[in-house]
Amino acid sequence: MEFIDTHAHLFLPEFENDRTQVIERAKSAGISKMLLPNIDLTTVKAMLNLCEAFPSHCLPMIGLHPTSVKDDYHEQLSEIETYLENNLFIAIGEVGIDLYWDKTFLDQQLEAFAFQIDLARKYSLPLVIHCRESFAEIIEMIRNKYNGVSYSGVFHSFPGTTEQAKEVIALGFKIGINGVVTFKNSKVKEVVHEIALEHILLETDAPYLTPVPKRGERNESAYLIYIAQQIAEIKKIPITEVARTTTQTSKILFNLD
Repeated sequence: MEFIDTHAHLFLPEFENDRTQVIERAKSAGISKMLLPNIDLTTVKAMLNLCEAFPSHCLPMIGLHPTSVKDDYHEQLSEIETYLENNLFIAIGEVGIDLYWDKTFLDQQLEAFAFQIDLARKYSLPLVIHCRESFAEIIEMIRNKYNGVSYSGVFHSFPGTTEQAKEVIALGFKIGINGVVTFKNSKVKEVVHEIALEHILLETDAPYLTPVPKRGERNESAYLIYIAQQIAEIKKIPITEVARTTTQTSKILFNLD
């Protein structure tokens, strides 16, 4: 079976002591590729270094995470576009709006998100969207940006209802499912049950959101198998079908070999 972890922060300090072993465990678990969403300018070099070390397995995105949008966001976005002009990336991400922690910079988050949607269009790349307590704002922004142009991408760590998932799918986006689906009483289980498998991408969000039975530990890409197993159980299908379909969807969306 082949899997793709479409969202993992393996360049963060949490993996400083065993990063190579983490990659090797993922490969042994059938994870053929690990897609790395950027956070801000402080993480770009570490991310690119990891991709250079494992070019067949680790692939970079570029973007400014909404919780990193502060007073210097104009300078950050300018440098991010410079990286885009001089390097190959598979997506614009991780971008979006986060109103869970702090609403102080909402206006700036909206402007940064709009700018990065335009980057996705300019460079013909999918969007990897962070959506926390901000579904209405993000949907409105995407619709306002449409103007007859379709966008593609994924709502990472999908936080919404089945109806919201259908709305996202209708706009041309995929649903990112991670370890939350393994949590007891997780509402994401219903979403997975109700939407077609071809609209789902697998992700770990490592080192965060570790799935059961590893919950409480640091998350890593090898644990993607537990997410796939849960989806297979929910849908009452073989895990091989989960692997085949989600991997194919990931390759198409991110233009992977």
